[in-house]
Amino acid sequence: MKILMAMMQHETNTFSTVPTPLARFCRGSSTGLPAEGEAAVKAFKGTGSALGAYIEICEAEGLDYVLPLAAGAWPSGPVEDAAYEYMTDKICAAVTAEKPDAILLHLHGAMVTESLEDGEGPLVARVRALAPDTPIGVSLDMHTNMYPAIVENADVVAGYQTYPHVDIYETGRRTALPILAMLRGAAKPTMAWGNRPMLPHVMRQGTHDFPNKQIQELAQKMEAEGALCASFFTGFPHADIRLAGSSAVVVTDNDPEGAQRMVDELLDLAWKERRAFVYEIEPLEQSLKRAQELKADGPIVLLDHYDNAASGGSMDTMAVLKGILDAGLEDVAAFAICDPAAVETMIAAGIGNEVTVSLGGKTDMPSIGRTGEPLEVSGRVKLISDGRFRNVGPMSRGVMNAMGPTVVLDTGKVEIVVTSTQQEPNDTAAFTSLGIDPTAKKYLMLKSRIHWRAGFRDLAAETVECAGVGVCTSDYSMLNFETVRRPIFPLDEDLQPVSVTR
Repeated sequence: MKILMAMMQHETNTFSTVPTPLARFCRGSSTGLPAEGEAAVKAFKGTGSALGAYIEICEAEGLDYVLPLAAGAWPSGPVEDAAYEYMTDKICAAVTAEKPDAILLHLHGAMVTESLEDGEGPLVARVRALAPDTPIGVSLDMHTNMYPAIVENADVVAGYQTYPHVDIYETGRRTALPILAMLRGAAKPTMAWGNRPMLPHVMRQGTHDFPNKQIQELAQKMEAEGALCASFFTGFPHADIRLAGSSAVVVTDNDPEGAQRMVDELLDLAWKERRAFVYEIEPLEQSLKRAQELKADGPIVLLDHYDNAASGGSMDTMAVLKGILDAGLEDVAAFAICDPAAVETMIAAGIGNEVTVSLGGKTDMPSIGRTGEPLEVSGRVKLISDGRFRNVGPMSRGVMNAMGPTVVLDTGKVEIVVTSTQQEPNDTAAFTSLGIDPTAKKYLMLKSRIHWRAGFRDLAAETVECAGVGVCTSDYSMLNFETVRRPIFPLDEDLQPVSVTR
């Protein structure tokens, strides 16, 4: 028996001007192309990823498996059509050539391309057309913007139940095990899905917080009581596409009515508590003043949440870092500014030497009416690195990250990590791999929204959310929504919950 598995992951921020060519999906690959075959197996075997779970299950069951493609990129603007065609053609060619007994896909659920609002649905539909009777399982991110084609062409769909996403491996298992049961004739998966017209703010989607904590606990309870998979997707609001927003999918064992009942229960709870998903913004100056006044036994996290790699940010806006420098905060480590030109300048200067660079601000943001604003910063080049490190966990344990050439610039008060590509600070290894002990700092500036909690929540004494500048803004009034279905909450205040269900 043979299992075909593949990964194609991208969360698309349609307001972002960061380009998404094929090269963006090649992090850590020496070939200039996404990993495939044995290289892909080597990269993900034994890791806390969905592919890691697929591989482990296949090997434990004595099943043959093939991995034609493992492609993942940090969120950014729409995926270039050529990149999308390369990846989907690679997967579909393998389906035709290998004739697998089952197919396991790890997708994101919020990919938008230059031509398609829904990048994943058409892929799953193509795979289904090539393998009409083959069981198909799909693992998805919690930020899926669900379109019908995914559910209509898969047999099992499972989404992450934690944010930060520390259950990616577990979601792979939740996807694969019902598919194997289906192959053995031990289960007959039946699915239902639905959505609600609501765009929860990402900053209010964390599963440590009400109401998503309670919604995900309900989904887990449904699984404990017999559902094969129960998933509530918060959705990704920074995608101006028709079906952006919250949805739910439930898979049962030959009980479609029960699946629909549970879908409605999840969606009704989310809709009832929709106002708790609205984020209240504090002005940056007020946030930094409050940070200075805090007395804490441990690091104070300064969260630059408007410019985050995991939501499509350029990671080169300077408003929060400038505020920190202007306020004279000391004993700060900042992760990170993405500026490959500044990195080159500092590498040329050499370790131990003083340098003045025009830092950040290289990216214009027409979708929010802002141009890039570089900041002149002086300091000592403290460290130069190749920017490669493995996550220690709990998120994506063992997965390799590649930031490109990376420099630590020490101003005397602030140690600034400057990278050549975007990187979410969701793991302490982001600092320790560069010789910085995050537990020893008074302040940690993190360009993150929720994922920072995976690696830093337990060591943070206090958290101050800093509304800077960027296309990950939590201020919806700055975003020009033209395509998303209307009315929708909270863009439109009160409305009835008209849903799309099946």
